[in-house]
Amino acid sequence: MFGRRGNSSSGAQSSHQGGVPGGLQERPAEPEAPVQTVEQEAPPKSVESEKPAAAPAAPAATSAPAPAPEAPATAPAPRKKNNEYYETKAQIFNALVEAIDLSQLARLDAEDARDEIRDVVNDIIALKNVIMSIAEQEDLLEDICNDVLGYGPLEPLLARDDIADIMVNGAHTVYIETAGKVEQTGVNFRDNAQLMNICQRIVSQVGRRVDDASPICDARLPDGSRVNVIAPPLAIDGPALTIRKFKKDKLTLDQLTKFNSITPEGATILQIIGRSRCNVLISGGTGSGKTTLLNCLTAYIESTERIITCEDSAELQLQQPHVVRLETRPPNLEGQGEITMRDLVKNCLRMRPERIIVGEVRGPEAFDLLQAMNTGHDGSMGTLHANSPREALSRLESMITMGGFSLPSRTLREMIVSSIDVVVQAARLRDGSRRITHVTEVIGMEGDIITTQDVFLYDIVGEDPNGRIIGRHRSTGIGRPKFWERARYFGEESRLAQALDAAEVPDYVGE
Repeated sequence: MFGRRGNSSSGAQSSHQGGVPGGLQERPAEPEAPVQTVEQEAPPKSVESEKPAAAPAAPAATSAPAPAPEAPATAPAPRKKNNEYYETKAQIFNALVEAIDLSQLARLDAEDARDEIRDVVNDIIALKNVIMSIAEQEDLLEDICNDVLGYGPLEPLLARDDIADIMVNGAHTVYIETAGKVEQTGVNFRDNAQLMNICQRIVSQVGRRVDDASPICDARLPDGSRVNVIAPPLAIDGPALTIRKFKKDKLTLDQLTKFNSITPEGATILQIIGRSRCNVLISGGTGSGKTTLLNCLTAYIESTERIITCEDSAELQLQQPHVVRLETRPPNLEGQGEITMRDLVKNCLRMRPERIIVGEVRGPEAFDLLQAMNTGHDGSMGTLHANSPREALSRLESMITMGGFSLPSRTLREMIVSSIDVVVQAARLRDGSRRITHVTEVIGMEGDIITTQDVFLYDIVGEDPNGRIIGRHRSTGIGRPKFWERARYFGEESRLAQALDAAEVPDYVGE
């Protein structure tokens, strides 16, 4: 089938020790997060080589209800593994590295490579006369395939599309966020060394490193999921790995209306804002859905426009054909070669952009973004952390001041007013739901104060017996927003009028 035993089974020495070719980025699509119970078969003399496709599915103790397919991670994933299991796995893994040519394995697609590894591991188990149940063998096969082809114990969690965040606090503590709630899983690593090895594997794929000299690193997975690693000695209890997962199916404004994040009328207003080339600042707290909302708004940019994105770790997923994606770079070991967000924003002004999208504004690059918005790059967008639209504008001013610009406050505020058209506020409520709470226009100045007006708001009405917040979105009833003339220029005037009229009736109640 492929050259493992053909090149003399004991001899094929591979220098890829520990074994993970970084090129195999496609994650195996096996849906089973191994949630298996103890198999009731008596310990066999040696394990059959057949792959136990359906055998582990029978629950052990009781004929409990059929497994709930939606949320497999509430039960601790695999059985708790002891030192004996890890010793057995290490022996079999070392034998696998000697028996198989990992460089040739990298040429196979993920499914064929997984089948090949399973065949070789089954042969090794039989030759070594390892005594284990079918369920234990299936666990071992799954673990070794994940170690060689992917990200080890994280693979079952990465394969699930209902998880928003994976938080690893050392080798034996893994949390996930699903449906807005954080819960602990039963997933664990052999030790902190294995966890650190997986962290290195992730960050090395985007040309970065994490070690004692550089213990903090931002990176991304091939699917765009955002990764942060902080390693010892800064993380006292072992490496801390945080993954903000992206859904395989990209969310749209239509889907946000189904989740009650906004009403159809509010979604129409956001569409018009995107199409009318308003300069938009998306504000919100951590985990409130800022990047998701930014992705949704960029869907309404014309396909003929040239868009340049600037990010710390590239995670935006624009669908337009003419997109240039730029990413910052950390300094090297000598402290040289750093490319900051400000460098990217300043440089992209020389690249003939029509729209500039900044993944997250968090420093002096705010000044360059405002200048870009003010010099013919209408329709530019960015996100920043703030709890309200007014606080977002104050933070912009603070970032510019802290960046060393000695401009009078009034001058800065005038620049903000002439640059930003709309602030969209996203929030994660206490029940875990995410809502768009404000669509707010920047109107002008009264004295030294920036004036704003809300176009669309979310009102909290109460909560149901299950603790879910009940609320409603509504228009504030203003006759014509400031961007009305822009909407008219782009032929969206009638749609905007209909959306504002329909949204004035406060009859929408969220779940």
